[in-house]
Amino acid sequence: MFENLSERLERSLKILKGEGKITEVNVAETLKDVRRALLDADVNYKVAKQFTDTVKEKALGMDVLTSVRPGQLMVKLIHDELATLMGGTAIDIDIKGHPAVILMAGLQGSGKTTFSAKLANFLKTKRAKKPLLAACDIYRPAAIDQLNVLGEQIGVPVYAEHDNNKPVEIAQNAIREARAKGFDVVIIDTAGRMAIDEMMMTEITAIKEATNPNEILFVVDSMTGQDAVNTAKEFNDRLDFSGVILTKIDGDTRGGAALSIRTVVDKPIKFVGTGEKMDAFDVFHPDRMADRILGMGDIVSFVERAQEQFDAEQAKRLQKKMGKGKFDFDDFLEQIGQIKKMGNMKDLMGMIPGVGKALKDVDISDDAFKGIEAMIYSMTPDERSNPDLLLKSQSRKSRIAKGSGLPLQEVNRMIKQFEQTRKMMKNVAGAKMPNFMMRR
Repeated sequence: MFENLSERLERSLKILKGEGKITEVNVAETLKDVRRALLDADVNYKVAKQFTDTVKEKALGMDVLTSVRPGQLMVKLIHDELATLMGGTAIDIDIKGHPAVILMAGLQGSGKTTFSAKLANFLKTKRAKKPLLAACDIYRPAAIDQLNVLGEQIGVPVYAEHDNNKPVEIAQNAIREARAKGFDVVIIDTAGRMAIDEMMMTEITAIKEATNPNEILFVVDSMTGQDAVNTAKEFNDRLDFSGVILTKIDGDTRGGAALSIRTVVDKPIKFVGTGEKMDAFDVFHPDRMADRILGMGDIVSFVERAQEQFDAEQAKRLQKKMGKGKFDFDDFLEQIGQIKKMGNMKDLMGMIPGVGKALKDVDISDDAFKGIEAMIYSMTPDERSNPDLLLKSQSRKSRIAKGSGLPLQEVNRMIKQFEQTRKMMKNVAGAKMPNFMMRR
């Protein structure tokens, strides 16, 4: 997401590089280019104009410190204003109540059913809640079946009434079921609807009135750009929803919806979908997104994801093994597994400052470790725990190559890289492990 905008903003800010001070002329020239970049990213015209006017006013009204170059100042101003444009700070979801009720709304095909399951998975795994999914889409063929499949996948039950054609009743009955069986949250998956479809809009309004939800989340496909923003406005006029969920954000290189929607409907973006898997789901942090737009990475999110996967006791055990030079292929495999759990590889690399830009045109598959895993799984238990057995044994290497379906030179390369890693880890083992690995 935002790849095109990031490139354009970088080019725009080069105008101020080498300038001794900020003037009305060079600020106007820079911001004219910034406004074009925003419009090309499908940002609403009024939003783009208001944004550049605000940055210009702040830039010209500032006493610039001699130690701060104009280009650096402009980057900071644009960063702060981008964060403000997208809401300033992350807004948490309201899950107070017994049970809390979350009503999902949106257009057909926006991804409501999938995102309902993702939200349930998030509340279960990250917030220690006991969610119940309510299947209230009685119109789309196989909608209930889809929710059942997703619910089974994440271990969350689904409340459904196959012979009931009244979504309001189903939603009310789901809440009764949740109270009776001790569920903390009910997530109501509704049918997709057009804002111009009066019957369907009346129906979801009736569900809202009957269930009195803590949250009404409008699910919108970010790939639709300004159409998404316009649709959100129409729905908000009818439902007065409490927050926005942007799906398919990983497939939109422009990002206009994320930059415009908060200003147009005055409702926060609460979550974003970053892929197809059930854990491809993030709380929306405007300041971190501004970092990524300006090529600064998102190291805070990277560390948070790492924290979720790295166990303190496991880290201490590994440090002891490294100090004795005992790091083996089983440890290597364990570390690969933890990295894979952190999410999409290209998305992860994009969180590291400077790396996202370098990998812009590089296709990093989620199967990046598949070959290494295949080679390790082709080893015997002795070979995994005693890597030295492989160093001078051509027959062992050949057997591993055959077992993994990879050329012998790939096995040699992997073993050489492993040896280099092991030596480096032994050298640094005396140092403390990173805080995020030790803290739980």
